[in-house]
Amino acid sequence: MFAAASPSQRSRFIAKLGQDERNEWESYFLNTAHPGQLPPDGDWLVWLLMAGRGFGKTRAGAEWVRMVAENNERARIALVAASLAEARSVMVEGESGLIACSPEERRPVFEPSLHRLRWPNGAQAYLYSAAEPESLRGPQHSHAWCDEIGKWPLSHERASRCWDNLLLGLRLGEDQRIVATTTPRNVPLVKRLLDSKDTRVTGGATHENHANLPRSFIDAVEREFGDTQLGRQELLGELIADVEGALWHRALLEQCRETAAAASDHLRVVVAVDPPASARGDACGIVVAALGGDGIARVLADCSVEQASPETWARAVAQAADSWQADRVVAEANQGGAMVASVLRAADVSLPLKLVHARRGKVARAEPVAALYEAGRVKHCGMFARLEDQLCGLMAGGAYEGPGRSPDRADALVWALSELMLSRRGAPRVTQI
Repeated sequence: MFAAASPSQRSRFIAKLGQDERNEWESYFLNTAHPGQLPPDGDWLVWLLMAGRGFGKTRAGAEWVRMVAENNERARIALVAASLAEARSVMVEGESGLIACSPEERRPVFEPSLHRLRWPNGAQAYLYSAAEPESLRGPQHSHAWCDEIGKWPLSHERASRCWDNLLLGLRLGEDQRIVATTTPRNVPLVKRLLDSKDTRVTGGATHENHANLPRSFIDAVEREFGDTQLGRQELLGELIADVEGALWHRALLEQCRETAAAASDHLRVVVAVDPPASARGDACGIVVAALGGDGIARVLADCSVEQASPETWARAVAQAADSWQADRVVAEANQGGAMVASVLRAADVSLPLKLVHARRGKVARAEPVAALYEAGRVKHCGMFARLEDQLCGLMAGGAYEGPGRSPDRADALVWALSELMLSRRGAPRVTQI
């Protein structure tokens, strides 16, 4: 590949090019592509490109569509994303999308009102939303690019229905093919494609595209996610299997993810604390959650601290309460009781503190909270890698299968959501301070 050639080899090669070839040089994808971005050889119906964040999946999908459109004037291509807004903003108009990667003289015309792209040679592409499976019932296509299939809507089996309708309409031309690009998600459609004999799977880790990524980005995501199971999924491109019998699973957590809600929408904000037994033991779980006017609880932040002294974790609690303007700080007092209150008061005497005493084990307390997720009554405003890893280790029946010895972050989340959503049931015994 040209990208792997030495500077002298590149210079000699370019010197041999004619003027027309030099004019095409900047838009020639093979100049910058790494091997993981190139289509597999041989016959395949589906190319599943499943890789870490920043791997270059979107660029690979867009370049494949561009290649198909420029070489086949009869091409009719479906562009399917989780929503029409994402199809437009990522696949068409994004920095790695179809318009950006096309040379000006062969750039397709986008007609937003018709959800259509038209190339100068007559090839066309149409935008679809996976949230509307019936929109793919009827239209016919020769090719398709499906982006982030792992985040397609799961309710009412919409992701699978959308895929089925797409397949049933893939009957134009003589060499029908689909490219599906996604970060790994342990969801039914991804597992179905992995099990299919018609699928060719390629992928890789974020760092394989290091030449096109800022060093600061790579360093930041490795610090945040590098030692977590979520990091293995989001950065290394691994498909993380759910633990059988766990109260939470990855697909459920992905389904509840959203962007941060406006602070003005919060009716109540709670900071919940699961204090450690000692400074050398487990982390101090500190989770911030809010109840919205729509009746939905939102997890806003995981402020947990590792191997912290009582003074350190108490300051972290006070800072979280101040930053998020918390109405209540809920702290488990089974271990320490009055000591927990005094340490928190020492950090901030004005903390609106409420001590709770657990009568049941961590997992038993977690079960009704997990039911809130299943009912769609909880959202995560962001990605909380270590917290979500712990949630996926809590087992029905009482066990905890890691990571770590104790689900401290998960326990803090359970206290926060119990206070916001379940407190009227009177589950914990409460001491007002």
